[in-house]
Amino acid sequence: MPDFATFDFSAILPFILIGFAAQVVDGALGMAFGVISNTALLWIGVPPAAASAGVHTVETFTTAVSGISHTLHRNVNWKLFLRLMIPGVIGGVLGAYVLSNIDAAVAKPFILVYLAGIGIYLLYRAARHAPTTREPKIVEPLGLVGGFLDAAGGGGWGPVVTSNLLVQGATPRTTIGTVNTAEFFLTLTISITFLTQLGWAAFTVATVGLLIGGVLAAPFGAMLAKRVPAKTLLTMVGVILIITSLFGLWRALYH
Repeated sequence: MPDFATFDFSAILPFILIGFAAQVVDGALGMAFGVISNTALLWIGVPPAAASAGVHTVETFTTAVSGISHTLHRNVNWKLFLRLMIPGVIGGVLGAYVLSNIDAAVAKPFILVYLAGIGIYLLYRAARHAPTTREPKIVEPLGLVGGFLDAAGGGGWGPVVTSNLLVQGATPRTTIGTVNTAEFFLTLTISITFLTQLGWAAFTVATVGLLIGGVLAAPFGAMLAKRVPAKTLLTMVGVILIITSLFGLWRALYH
């Protein structure tokens, strides 16, 4: 746990801004808080398991606020919610356990490659996104894989689940709201799993900053989901993730 009596509060401001910006995008698009925040923590040298644990602890609070906001705006498909939430929790527990029990130095480059891959994946989905609306057929496997990758990579639930549901023709507004709401139960489970494996060491000054910024921004996402074109945000997030992840990978390999 951070010692609030001794640290410089100005050091927390960049993480508040990162948390705010990441959560605005996440709430509007159904993805990005985990991958952006996790990349930022890896940049400053936080071990992969601790970074993922810290981000998911923060997301427990931000997704709760975001889920309530999406519910109030009627952005949640409750049938789809149940189909995603249960396998997502199972995958999240498995991913958190795996990441908590492997060597951090070995894991870091692989996780950064994974995050860069998510960015490329987002750009591809943005280019191929079709406006037709239909009921998605592949749901439970997405929840399982998305939950596992989210815990193991510090982000991935939104990029994997939201993008694939949209490609299948699901309605963007309710898909984004549903994925965000289901994410609360995923992040709560992952956080508890990490705490049993790592303790409270992952709850640092950086995660406190992300928490403050994320909670402040969470109510705005549901409103933006109705107004900002998903394709535009998808492209922007993909570009940001590719740049930040490749830079982090370069640092991990050559520093």
